[in-house]
Amino acid sequence: MEYRERTYRNSVTAAGLITFQVSVRETDLFVAADRDLTDRTYKSVIKYRHQLESYIKTHEAFRHSLAPLPDDPLAPPLVRAMLRAAMTADVGPMASVAGAMAEFVGRELREDSANVIVENGGDIHLDASSARRVAIFAGTSPLSNRLVLEIPPEDMPLGVCTSSATVGPSLSFGNADAVCVLSPSAALADAAASHIGNQVRKAGDIKKALASGAAIPGVQGIVIIMGKTMGAWGKVNFCD
Repeated sequence: MEYRERTYRNSVTAAGLITFQVSVRETDLFVAADRDLTDRTYKSVIKYRHQLESYIKTHEAFRHSLAPLPDDPLAPPLVRAMLRAAMTADVGPMASVAGAMAEFVGRELREDSANVIVENGGDIHLDASSARRVAIFAGTSPLSNRLVLEIPPEDMPLGVCTSSATVGPSLSFGNADAVCVLSPSAALADAAASHIGNQVRKAGDIKKALASGAAIPGVQGIVIIMGKTMGAWGKVNFCD
């Protein structure tokens, strides 16, 4: 798998907002808000990483399972959201970690900013008062950054999460350059993108994978890119 510099961070329109970056170990957030909330974001990341790391210490299967685990009413909020997303999308809980972190931090920042965009490794939580555009990064595919989604304010908050077998460190059993999923929950969008991506080994699998993703409750839109081929389903608005 090839590592690529995070140039996709230029793919979300953040006009009129202040942007900043917060990194804590594996968590690397790019945030846009009405004002600089670096300190607030850092404290939020520490809070939710503590929830995750503390739970993993006593539930080792949570880190390694590639299949859903039972819901745990005693789990902290972030972990429980991951468990539920994994169950809905039929994947392991850690398949939703980047989206869940973006979502939970974004919700917390919303208390201090009317506009919040949180990107975490290609997984985005969007909550803004005006339309935003998101270009889909798909590695070396000729369609990379050429397919641009327009997200109207009435559809937000929204998770826009992308899984890839050819870009980044995420585990995938497929070969898609990008599987982008839209859902009100970024945790679910992340988990669903992993589930769908696992099914795309060749371009001919795209139609079946779209149908499988469409059956996941809470998924509103899907875009799959593999080489020169793409497919889309649901509430997906492409810009001209």
